[in-house]
Amino acid sequence: MESIKIFAPATVANLSCGYDAMGLALEALGDEMLFTKTNTKGVRISKIYGADLPYEADKNVAGVVAKLLLDDAKVDFGLDIEIWKNFKPGSGLGSSAASGAGAAFAVNQLLGSKYSKLELTKFAMQGEVAACGSAIADNVAACIYGGFVLVRSYDPLDIVSIPTPSDLAVTIIHPQIEIKTEDARKVVPDSIPIKTAVSQWANVGGLISGLYSSNYDLIGASIQDFVVEPQRKLLIPKFDDVKKAALESGALGAGISGSGPSIFALSKGDATAKQVAETMDLVYASTGIDYNIYVSHISKNGTRVL
Repeated sequence: MESIKIFAPATVANLSCGYDAMGLALEALGDEMLFTKTNTKGVRISKIYGADLPYEADKNVAGVVAKLLLDDAKVDFGLDIEIWKNFKPGSGLGSSAASGAGAAFAVNQLLGSKYSKLELTKFAMQGEVAACGSAIADNVAACIYGGFVLVRSYDPLDIVSIPTPSDLAVTIIHPQIEIKTEDARKVVPDSIPIKTAVSQWANVGGLISGLYSSNYDLIGASIQDFVVEPQRKLLIPKFDDVKKAALESGALGAGISGSGPSIFALSKGDATAKQVAETMDLVYASTGIDYNIYVSHISKNGTRVL
């Protein structure tokens, strides 16, 4: 194989109760990337569409991850990379994760599937270090594994795939403002009361149980965040209004996607998810802020070959 074009899905991380520990991959939104072998060693990024990102491989997440894999595999070829960004960095939808996970997946394919999904996640996490200074696994793991994932442990890294109920759909509103991950992490409290912690981890257990049993009521009841949302929602215009409207329209639950500003809602069935999109649209129509709205199924396969 001399070249490969891949699709790397956008992701929703945290899922309210699972800060840095849970995520899901979207089917309808993501980036496309083309990787072509070259005779000259090293990584070259020749084209970037849709975003103002660095062309220097050592400063670009895809370049950083691709270089790590090539160096580890000790290959005698280089790579040319073309990137089509279909959603903005700083969206809360895993833009850097799509670049890093997409690069890890694609290079692995060119290497004959040398590495496991867990190993690819470790490589992609180094792209997150380049992007925001933290080796976060929730977005990249969801992007590589697909579906819902739980980062059960960071040391050693342990990723658990969680079943996706067949009728579950996701609605996303993405206000066209940027919230950098490193800035959003600064408002997260350093410590929380034990009572708050108990409520939070009980909801993680409830969400996972609901996903395994396709108990939609339990899924909705568990989409609550007592740790991060109270601080981060202040960075997102109309957050409370959007969340209230989504729940009143039939959404099971709603919250901040990743570090924001995107807001996600989970619904049972496409019809409800589309109704939630309409109500989100009504809330934001008068704000003067540009925004995009997406309705998506959950990508069961994650990053894939096009």
